[in-house]
Amino acid sequence: METIGITLVLLLAVVVSGPLERILPLRIPRPLIQIALGTAIAVFTDLGVELHPQLFFLLFLPPLLFLDGWRTPREGLARDFGLIMALAFGLVVFTVVGLGFFIHWMIPIMPLPVAFALAAIISPTDTLAVSAILSGRAMPERLMRVLEGESLLNDASGLVCMQFAVAAAMTGAFSLTAAAEEFVWLATGGAAVGIAVTVVAGIAKNWISDKFGEDPGAQVLISILIPFGAYLLAEQIGCSPVLAAVAAGLTMTGLEQSGHLQAVSRLDRKVVWDIIQYTANGIVFVLLGEQLPQVIGRAADLVRDNNGFDLSWLALYTVAIVGLLAVMRYSWVWVSLSLAAAWARYRGQSYQSPDKRHVGAATLSGVRGAVTLAGVLTLPLHLPDGTHFPARDLAVFLAAAVIIVSLVLASAGLPLLVPRASAPRAMRTTKALSAVQVDASEAAIRAIEAARHKMSEGEDGGAPLSAEAAAHLIEIYRRRIEANSQDEAQADALFRTGEMEREMHIAALRAERGVYFEAARKRRVSEEDARRLVMALDLLEARLVSR
Repeated sequence: METIGITLVLLLAVVVSGPLERILPLRIPRPLIQIALGTAIAVFTDLGVELHPQLFFLLFLPPLLFLDGWRTPREGLARDFGLIMALAFGLVVFTVVGLGFFIHWMIPIMPLPVAFALAAIISPTDTLAVSAILSGRAMPERLMRVLEGESLLNDASGLVCMQFAVAAAMTGAFSLTAAAEEFVWLATGGAAVGIAVTVVAGIAKNWISDKFGEDPGAQVLISILIPFGAYLLAEQIGCSPVLAAVAAGLTMTGLEQSGHLQAVSRLDRKVVWDIIQYTANGIVFVLLGEQLPQVIGRAADLVRDNNGFDLSWLALYTVAIVGLLAVMRYSWVWVSLSLAAAWARYRGQSYQSPDKRHVGAATLSGVRGAVTLAGVLTLPLHLPDGTHFPARDLAVFLAAAVIIVSLVLASAGLPLLVPRASAPRAMRTTKALSAVQVDASEAAIRAIEAARHKMSEGEDGGAPLSAEAAAHLIEIYRRRIEANSQDEAQADALFRTGEMEREMHIAALRAERGVYFEAARKRRVSEEDARRLVMALDLLEARLVSR
């Protein structure tokens, strides 16, 4: 009962954080509000939440990493692959080495492997928090896509580097050659496991659905089990479970474009995963707040006992780490963007040279979030000989402080660097997208005519009924072809003309969706645009099916 009570309190804090964010006169990022609520819980209650690192890691990281991979557009990764890799891997290694040595020099009581582990775990960035801060602002779309790709891959690279550093701290030994060999196995093995688990699960569920029908609830549960299955299998065979979860998410995008899933199942799955993302991110920050008073106390005692310094030194350490992180990130982003622009010009492509304002925005966008927090809380409690893991509480405090300061700096600085959007962001209208919409409308018309022909064969003198219903729907699609837009109000009125029209419309929507999936597979349109179009069709089909 105690565990259930703690869980309910944490969930209540997550729920309360949403209204508080809107009520407060100042715009404060929700993670900061959740941390404050967690601290209030620790101060005014006696929950005493005891975190088990491995269990915490398993519960929160697989679904968060999987969802990052699933919802990151793959064409953005392919288009700016070199730049994204430079940020996601090059910057992570640069941060781990440079910041790790700096932390050990500044805080001698923190062993070098632990300093490397701390530097590794604060290297991943969180674009979810950045997107919330930038709501209503016009961040360059390509830069945002690069930041999303960086966030996806540096989660994996940062956590893998942390695991190497923790292993060195636990064993007291480290070999660069052995680490390089192990990294190759961890990366390739983890990616292969993630892809294999997702593909096998997809083939199996599609076969069962084709043979015995589709159960939306089962489809949702399968999508939830995939990241945990990939994570546990990779862990069992000794490769990277983190990369397995990320690879599973990226593979899920490809399976989704097969169009096998029914509209209702796809909508149910999206709703459930939105809730999982909201809840997991929220609980992680509330737990940080709940642990923060104890962590601050133990970190202050450690600094005081070893150096005789007071609590103000913790603030000094935080400022120094955040400052060096900002300098390193700004320098790396500037050099990476400059090299990308030079390479593009060498190949005869158009690429805008880095603008100081955009580089500054990219620097402040290096917000640390849930993955950093989940990772640092998984630091072992004890060494193999039973002694306490050295400087663990200090590392947890510094990671938490970096998260908080980065959120505050981004909330204050990004609105100054990124102007407000002149209009609400809408789906881009491009020639390629318009051509695909025309193709989809023509496919829908063919599907309606085929359905009308099939219905008229079984009608007893009622062929005019199916012809009339078909004419209503075909007129909608003809108008869309002409104007390349859809009048939803008018379409909604026409959908209610009868059962024949409903069945024809469902056939038309499925034909449209097939065209959009194929266009995304062939890179004729972006995955993001295809998802928006498919979501609109899913909503229409779900409404028609439920009638």
